[in-house]
Formats: sequence, C-alpha cells, structure tokens
Amino acid sequence: MKTKTLCYAACAALLFAGVSVAQQCPNSQQHSQTVAVYVSHQEPAEQAQADIVDTAVAAGSFKTLVAAAKAAGLVDTLKSKGPLTILAPTDDAFSKLPEGTVENLLKEENREQLKQILTYHVIAGNVKSTDVVKLKEAKTAMGEKIKITVKGDTVMFNESKLLKADIACSNGVIHVIDSVLIPGQDSGTETSQKKDIVDTAVGAGKFNTLVAAVKAAGLVETLKGEGPFTVFAPTDEAFKKIPAETLEMLLKPENKEKLQAILTYHVVSGDVRAADVVKLQKAKTVNGQEVDIKVTDENGVMIDGAKVIKTDIECGNGVIHVIDTVIMPE
Repeated sequence: MKTKTLCYAACAALLFAGVSVAQQCPNSQQHSQTVAVYVSHQEPAEQAQADIVDTAVAAGSFKTLVAAAKAAGLVDTLKSKGPLTILAPTDDAFSKLPEGTVENLLKEENREQLKQILTYHVIAGNVKSTDVVKLKEAKTAMGEKIKITVKGDTVMFNESKLLKADIACSNGVIHVIDSVLIPGQDSGTETSQKKDIVDTAVGAGKFNTLVAAVKAAGLVETLKGEGPFTVFAPTDEAFKKIPAETLEMLLKPENKEKLQAILTYHVVSGDVRAADVVKLQKAKTVNGQEVDIKVTDENGVMIDGAKVIKTDIECGNGVIHVIDTVIMPE
C-alpha cells in the first residue's frame, strides 16, 4: 500500500511538470491519459504583432486614414520593415476638416498633396511616449518639423491632442491624435515659416482649386519665387461660388491668359500684413488693376466683395490672407 501511494505521488508531481508519467508508473494508465489531455491544452504561442496598416484596419477607427494611405500609394511604405512612428488621426479627426476636403484629397490629381499631408504624420524610428515627452519638436518623413508641447498629462503635436499612446506594431508604433496635422500650419517651427506660398497652400488642404488653377495658369514658379508677395487666397468653398462650367472653362489651356489675369488680381507685391492692409483703401495688384479695401465693424476687412477670414499666414516668400470669394478684375 505504501509503495502504491508513493507511485501515485510521483505521478502527480510529474503531471504538474508537464511530462508523461507512463514510463515512470507503467501501472498508472489513468494518469498517463490525464497528462495527455494536459499537454494538448497548453496555451498556443503568442501571435506575431500586425504591421501598422493591418493594426489600423483592425482598430476600426482609422477608416479614413487607411483609405487616404491607399489613395496616396503609401501602403507598402507603411507595411515595410521600418520602424516608423505614426501620429494617427481618427475618423472623427478627419471629420473636423472643412466639408469636401477629404473627398478632394482622395482624388488622383491631388495624390502628391495627400502624400505630403500623410507623411507629415510619420516619424522615422520607434518613438514611444516616454521619448515623445522629452522632445520639443520632431522631424517628419515629409521633411517638416512638428512642435511637441507637454502640459501636465496633455501632449500636443502642433494643435492636435494625443488621445492614446504606444499601440505596438511589428514595424513601429501608433499614437492616436484628435486632429489632422496640416504642414505649414500651427507648428511654430522655423521650418514651417520658410515654406513658400505654393507649398504652404498645398499643405493647408483647403486651397486645392487655387493650387490647380495656379498650375493651369503656369504661375507656380512665379509664386515660388523670391518675392515677397501678398496673396489673397480664395478657399475651395470660395471657388464653389463660381458656376462649375465657368471654372472648368477657365482651367482649359486655351483660357490660360484669362486665368492668369484673374489669379494675378489676387496678388500684391510686397509683404503686406493685416496691420498694413487695414490702413489702405486700395492696393495695386500684379495684374495691374487695383483692388478696393474696406474695413467696417459689420463685415471686418473686405477686398472688393470678398471677406478676409484669416490673415497673416507666414510663408518664406511672403504672406497669405484667406478670403471667402474669388475676386474678378474688370
């Protein structure tokens, strides 16, 4: 009886060690079967982490970001070995952009602009939150820097708030942010202030039609020149006030000179800041004609019939003032 008891005890010890007891206690068939069941139910090996793209897809809250990465042709880059750090705007973040902005950016003709915006959300290396809080700025894959501000428990990338940090991926890490970062805006870094007028407009994401018109008119090199220039820039919403067929006609090669006349009517030589604009009644444009300037308590600053809705966007070769209507020369 004592020998049998010791054999059972030995079998039990071997059972918890995860080895077969069949050889140790040949008379203990029941325990041998029990061990077989124990071994077959061992936890499977931990699954490999998904890459940045697959992690974003699985999360379900980055559908617009994933669609944009596909449209920009960046999927293979974001699935590469890396490591990469992604500041990932949620679908709610993209919904904060002006109506129609996302749809315009996803068009094939705006692929390069979309690529600039998305690569502005990518930092080389695996930069965890413990490293982020030690930085004041970080250079993005686009080449422009973003400003990093830490106040208490709040971390800001430019004007975008960090919502969730350190989502580990096989080729880097994702930090979730609440707003889309736009190159050339709100970064407060020296790099962003040196971007020229064209690149600033491209990066802003709300001057798609203006940029397309500048290209069609052959004015890109002019507006990327030394300057300085002051540009009264109509937003995409401003261009929507023009009948679609009229705008389409203006973008045709045969109407290049007419388009040039309209666009240069939005440009003034020199760096004319808002503080100077409000002192003027007229300003001569590069077109040769003058625009009327009126300042009232009711409407603020008006350039001809267009309202100035944002001022003093600094560029490396001048300044941009945003207007809500396309102004037309006589």
